[in-house]
Amino acid sequence: MASRNHGPTPASSLATPLLSDSITPTTPTRAANGHARGHDGDDDLCAAASVCDGGDPFAFLSGDSRPPRPPGPSPADPFRNRTPWLGGPYGWARTLLLAPVAAARLVLFGLAIAIGYAATWVALRGWTDSRERPREGAGPMPAWRRRLMWVTRLSARCILFSFGYHWITRKGRPAPRELAPIVVSNHVSYIDPIYFFYELFPTIVSSDSHDAIPFVGTIIRAMQVIYVDRFSPASRKSAVNEIKRKAAGNSFPRVLLFPEGTTTNGRFLISFQHGAFIPGYPVQPVVVRYPHVHFDQSWGNISLIALMFKMFTQFHNFMEVEYLPIVYPPEIKQENALHFAENTSYAMAHALNVLPTSYSYADSMIASRAEEAGKANCSSYMVEMAWVKEVYGVSTAEAMELLEHFLAMNPDSDGRVKAQDFWALFGLYCSPLCKKIFHYFDFENKESITFRQFLVGCAHLRKQPLFEGVCETAFEKCKAPGTSDISLAQLADALRSGMLPPADDGMLKLFETFDIDDDDKISRDDFVACLARFPFMIALFAGRINGEVYIEIV
Repeated sequence: MASRNHGPTPASSLATPLLSDSITPTTPTRAANGHARGHDGDDDLCAAASVCDGGDPFAFLSGDSRPPRPPGPSPADPFRNRTPWLGGPYGWARTLLLAPVAAARLVLFGLAIAIGYAATWVALRGWTDSRERPREGAGPMPAWRRRLMWVTRLSARCILFSFGYHWITRKGRPAPRELAPIVVSNHVSYIDPIYFFYELFPTIVSSDSHDAIPFVGTIIRAMQVIYVDRFSPASRKSAVNEIKRKAAGNSFPRVLLFPEGTTTNGRFLISFQHGAFIPGYPVQPVVVRYPHVHFDQSWGNISLIALMFKMFTQFHNFMEVEYLPIVYPPEIKQENALHFAENTSYAMAHALNVLPTSYSYADSMIASRAEEAGKANCSSYMVEMAWVKEVYGVSTAEAMELLEHFLAMNPDSDGRVKAQDFWALFGLYCSPLCKKIFHYFDFENKESITFRQFLVGCAHLRKQPLFEGVCETAFEKCKAPGTSDISLAQLADALRSGMLPPADDGMLKLFETFDIDDDDKISRDDFVACLARFPFMIALFAGRINGEVYIEIV
């Protein structure tokens, strides 16, 4: 890279007093007009000099390292249940009036669960293909066992009745399995899978964790569930293969998937996972609605016990299920599962009269983590993760890791972080250079940033074509010749190329940030890994990379 052509920083230039807010770049080759140039006249990395002249602190990474302004965050919160706990005087009166009814419903619920579990236990007894957990490649459930499962299916309808779903409106009809072996539905409540179990008795795709739920684990095993760990690529691939295998064989029941991957409040559709669409079979979309006035039945930011209690204390809960026309995979082979999923999503959004969004299951995880941390306005932390992943390739694990650091920066009640709190996490203060770095994220000029701005800014920096090479160059420039690591003193010396190093405790905190493996030295792997995690820190070494020394003049 061009940065490797610049000579080392003269040691005498580093021992200068640094006591002012103004920073002046000083090098042996400084031009009269104030623009620094490298020893070879290369301008690619010499843009680092603009860091202290009011320019882009990351200009040395590309011609324009500023991230494209992302689309404004949607004001929608697709995961929030908006019903107050008891809903005012009417809610209190209704709850007191229906308390005896709720007790009777609870008894009916318990009996239905017990009878359904007993029937399922008998149906599974002696069937090796479902012992403990269904195994991949297992055959379909024998016909007599499936007939016995009708007892459990009727028990499921009794459970729905106990929750106040005395009648359920159905529009359309399920398509023949031969035409549409895969069914996809929006996911609003835990009521959805209970209804489909009664109506279709399908094979479902479920999280690994559901197998351990008492009673539920046994019943879903009878549905020959396809387990998936959404965070394991190998598990997701295996699940897609099982979906394809079971969809291909007419001896298996339909395969039911909730492509949103989590429950929403039904007012929006969030981004679809592609597992239902990769096999390339026709799918029948189904939309579920819960019309209401006083009680939002969605399973959002509300506990299961609270939601069950509120269902038990309603006169009646409304539910509508509409089977839509079959959606076929694109005829053009170049159009992949993404287009298939989008076509299906648009059909369902049109039927529901709602907007499809770029939120995903990861956004619900982000909001939940913010709530666990005691933060207010948790929806402000959501980033529309499907869009971030598509544009920047950021994984859910990477986003959650950055969220932990952002939460440690002491966000305010609006979920925004100020510059001094931002840099305090790393032991640094708001030097002119640090202010310019922070302004890179603060494209709204509000003197504070959101988690969305932080995540998108970091992701954009990591995508710059010169980023990895510049990180390697920075390490070479910061370590002493003949050594393979960076010491605390060498890190402080490198910082002097752009700012006044912090006090001893701050410097130690910054060193610990770079020392990933806690061995009291910064190896090449430590340095590169830290910059991959916090890519904005590369600007701290811009002067050293460019062979410049910046000093603060008293």
